Amino acid sequence: MAKEDYYRTLGVDRDAGADELKKAYRKAAMQYHPDRNPGDKDAEQKFKQINEAYEVLKDDQKRAAYDRFGHAAFEQGGPGGFGGDGGFGFSSGFADIFDEMFGDFMTGNRRGGRANGRGSDLRYNMDVTLEDAFAGKKATIRVPTSVACEPCNGSGGKGGAAPATCGTCRGTGRVRTQSGFFTVERTCPTCGGTGQTIKDPCRSCGGTGRSRKEKSLQVNIPAGVEDGTRIRLAGEGEAGLRGAPPGDLYIFLSVAQHRFFHRDGANVYCRVPIPMTTAALGGVVEVPAVDGSRAKITIPAGTQTGRQFRLRGKGMTVLRSPSRGDMFIEAVVETPVNLTGEQEKLLREFESAGNGEKHSPESHGFFAKVKELWEDLRE
Repeated sequence: MAKEDYYRTLGVDRDAGADELKKAYRKAAMQYHPDRNPGDKDAEQKFKQINEAYEVLKDDQKRAAYDRFGHAAFEQGGPGGFGGDGGFGFSSGFADIFDEMFGDFMTGNRRGGRANGRGSDLRYNMDVTLEDAFAGKKATIRVPTSVACEPCNGSGGKGGAAPATCGTCRGTGRVRTQSGFFTVERTCPTCGGTGQTIKDPCRSCGGTGRSRKEKSLQVNIPAGVEDGTRIRLAGEGEAGLRGAPPGDLYIFLSVAQHRFFHRDGANVYCRVPIPMTTAALGGVVEVPAVDGSRAKITIPAGTQTGRQFRLRGKGMTVLRSPSRGDMFIEAVVETPVNLTGEQEKLLREFESAGNGEKHSPESHGFFAKVKELWEDLRE
């Protein structure tokens, strides 16, 4: 079966620049990555094709050879050809993009990340209340992870024996092959990129130097965190392979919705129902604050729904700062319900004795304009 054109595989034109190639590769690689398509053989094959295409087109010399000779440039016996698969794999193309995108979050650089056995980074999702986000807290979490194997002390060798230097790559974890004017570098097939081999593996961990275990950790949630805040605990991820450095643990915070307050950055908003009599005559109402205290607000006579009152310094704590945001109270005038006969009588007397234009200027003005509109339509 003939190979698909590399440019078509990435979905770019033949004159595409480096940035356009990288953008197209990043999008396609993320879509077909095996972790996102577990068990999908077609996606796995597509992912390999994408990596192969990008590995060639990102390199000026390889791209020039491909533009001139096509796929024959990399086949056995072709002009400057490679043997086998040409060394196109995840470690070269996809890791380059991920290093750039995520840095140490995706386990380091191309030659010192997963290839040398560094432990995987872990993610832990934590829900916190708005009060916790305001004041901060210390929490204990339990994380299932890999830890250093106790019987071999993480070495992977029986009785704690130290691993030997790999004879194939001489401890580098990489091997190179020369073909024409191209040099292909790939992970050492003997040691899997660790640079070490185990002659007599530990029976408990099978030579990996680590075992599964749940561990408890203390997490300090600083005051002022927002939804989506990421906390990094260095070295608290999975244990490395055969004594390699451990990964990191990333805690992603999700701030729960509050029954009274709505947060917007450092400010908080609260809708407070005001009795009609208080809104009409004026008065004082007491409202809760996010810090647990109470605040009094003076309601002027004639307050309408939607009017806001600002309480300076009563909002959220600002992360890594002594300052606080503000609190905004929105008045919602409540219409009385379940009136007694006497109360209805008093309201009707108020209505008949009142002056609509003076006491309810907004509604009077609105219906006056509606009346004018109807009169215009009749003409």
